[in-house]
Amino acid sequence: MAKLGSNLNSKNRIGILGGSFDPAHKGHLAISKKAIKKFKLKKIIWAITEKNPLKKKSATSIPDRINGCKKIIKSNNLIKVKFYEKIIKSNKTINLINHLKRDKSIEIYFLMGADNLVNFHKWHKFKLISQKCNILVFDRHGYKKNSLKSKTFKQLSKTNLEFIEFNKVNISSSQLRKI
Repeated sequence: MAKLGSNLNSKNRIGILGGSFDPAHKGHLAISKKAIKKFKLKKIIWAITEKNPLKKKSATSIPDRINGCKKIIKSNNLIKVKFYEKIIKSNKTINLINHLKRDKSIEIYFLMGADNLVNFHKWHKFKLISQKCNILVFDRHGYKKNSLKSKTFKQLSKTNLEFIEFNKVNISSSQLRKI
């Protein structure tokens, strides 16, 4: 994998932001916009999962979560909301990446919050994920120190992982569900 951002024009660059989006919020939108601008992405896919394997099952239906995402996105035509699990018969990130990489013309940028990097080593085939796509880790309030000291950050190649500092939106789906 080439150094992040070094191959700006040779492939269609797409971003993937995966998660339960329960609910979607302005933090998801902020990191998506930042990634589009900084890495010249053609689009970002918000890949909704029925259930994050490391979290409890959502009480909100997939259609309701999709509608919530569309309300946050509004008229932004560079962000697409998709539910792939019925197509790929899996909720594993590596299977989604393999499905999308059938199109050889794309280069994938996988977006995640710093909180996810802390436990990324627990994800199914996490090293393979990092070999098949660029990983963009967005700083989240209270997670920078732990994510930069994490087992994952130390193990992964820094040529395809970038830690991005930006004006953080101090909100999470977990906090919103408690309201």
